[in-house]
Parts: sequence; C-alpha cells; structure tokens
Amino acid sequence: MREIEFCEIGNIKVGHAQNTEAATGCTVIICDKIAPAGVEIRGGGPASRETPLLSPVSMVEGINALVLSGGSAFGLDAAGGVMKYLEEHNIGFDVGITKVPLVCQSCLFDLPVGRYDIRPDANMGYEACQNASTGKVKNGSVGAGTGCTVGKFAGKEFAMKGGLGTFAVQIGELKVGAIVAVNALGDIFDVDTGKQIAGMLNENKDGLLSTEQAMYDNLTPKENMFVSNTTIGAIVTNAKFDKAQMNKIAAMAHNGFARTIRPVHTTADGDSIYALSVGDISADINAVGTLTAYVMGRAVVNGIKNAQKMYGFLSANDI
Repeated sequence: MREIEFCEIGNIKVGHAQNTEAATGCTVIICDKIAPAGVEIRGGGPASRETPLLSPVSMVEGINALVLSGGSAFGLDAAGGVMKYLEEHNIGFDVGITKVPLVCQSCLFDLPVGRYDIRPDANMGYEACQNASTGKVKNGSVGAGTGCTVGKFAGKEFAMKGGLGTFAVQIGELKVGAIVAVNALGDIFDVDTGKQIAGMLNENKDGLLSTEQAMYDNLTPKENMFVSNTTIGAIVTNAKFDKAQMNKIAAMAHNGFARTIRPVHTTADGDSIYALSVGDISADINAVGTLTAYVMGRAVVNGIKNAQKMYGFLSANDI
C-alpha cells in the first residue's frame, strides 16, 4: 500500500470556494464520466439534495458531481451553480433539449461560526467548479472545511477548529481515497494511535477533556443544545461497482468515523458519507469496503491536523 494524492485516483477534479469572512464554503467533486454512487446517512439531522438518485431502484446509472458545503440547508443552493457550470459544459443526463446534470449535495452546520446570513450559494458553487483541477487538494480551513469546528458538547467556548481532509492509497491497480469535512459534536482521535488529538477543551484551554465522559456525567436529556455539527464526506475509488455495491461501501466507510470521532452519529449530527466508482478495476467489495474505513479515518485526521486557528477557535497544532 502506498499513499497517493486524492486526484491520482483518476477521472475526477476537485475544487474549493469559500468566504473566509463569513466562515463558510463548499467543495465540489466533478467526475469525468457518470459515476455509480451510493450514500449512507447515519446522523439524525442531515441536509441533502438528490440523494434518492443513489437508490439502486432509481433510473439513472450514477451522478456527474458531488457537493460538500457549509450553510446548513441554506447551503443547498450551491448545487444550482454546479448544475449551471456542468450544463454549460454539456455534461449531464441527455433529455433532448439539453443535458440535466446529476448532482448530489450534503451540507454541514457552520452558521454560528461566522456570519449566519452568508451561506454557500449558486455563485460559490459555480466558483468551486471553475477552481476544480486534478492537482493536489488543499486540506484544512478551506472549502467545506472553512467553518468546521469540533468538540462542542460544552459550548463554543470550549470547541476547537475542524477542517477538510483528504487521504488516498494505491494497492496494485486499485486506488481508494476519502475526502471529508470534519464538523463533529464529538472529539477526534488518531486512527493509527487511538490518541485524542482534538475536541472539547479543558477549563484552561491547554488540554483536552472527554466528551463521552462528560455525557455520562450528566445524563439529563438535552433539548436542542447542539446545532452546529455534521461531518460529511465521500469515498472515491477506481474499482468498478454498481450503485447497490457503492451503497454498501458507503456504509462500511462509516467505520472510519467510528474510529476517529467520539461520540458520532448522534441526533445532533447529520453524518453522511457518499461513495463513487470512477474506474473499471476489478476488486473485492469486502476488501475495498474495509479499506475505506481506514482511508476515511486518515482523511478525518488530516482535516484536523491541517486546520488553522481561526474565528477564535484553537487548532490541534495550538495544544
């Protein structure tokens, strides 16, 4: 197994756009050809667009692009700009008079971090497409990761900065990668060592506490306390699978969240993972699905380690 750049998987371009002042942004993955795709949503409060396209019983074979963004449900407008860009480039499902781009999107909640009244919109989605390339994907406080935070059980005062991360590997001809915007209620742990690297800060803000333990210490029901969460991401592979198989792979990739984010999949999160097949390599679904968990875990860690101190939130590098 060797590490590769995310876009070395092939047949994709990735672009970011963000409003740094407003602390929000979006990231787009554009596929060179229609990509069979699946999704697994395990959080209790997702914001998504066109996810029914990924059902094995829907007519379309796959999608043209995927958008990850901030802005909560308001941010779903970004997909309109992506659709405009793709239509202008003659990409989409041919309906005779034009081509309708098949675009899925999920949003995370970053409204309290910067300006709540500025969210990813069609213009930002279009800009992300213009910025898309096959080059190295920037990690950290960029794109959908701009307004990400983690460790919010005790409130914003004790939270830390999250971010966007990527990681990809190659084994023989097989390539598997993950991209994720880490905006979790819970704490973040290194997938290799199990060590906590970010999350809820202590009183002096020079070390970390355990969100899980804090939850156990106060079992009183919470009423809508945590509205600033949701970790969203995608697996991309050059292995050839259909939509039903990609839905299974998306489900298995959530094990990467479970290894690196604790707690995860709460009612206060909208945790969602997509999975896209962009190649023709033959590979065992169980091997690929197992690999995605590790790859996603490494992407989560990269998103945290590359995040910058911003908006009053310390980064992992500051402690």
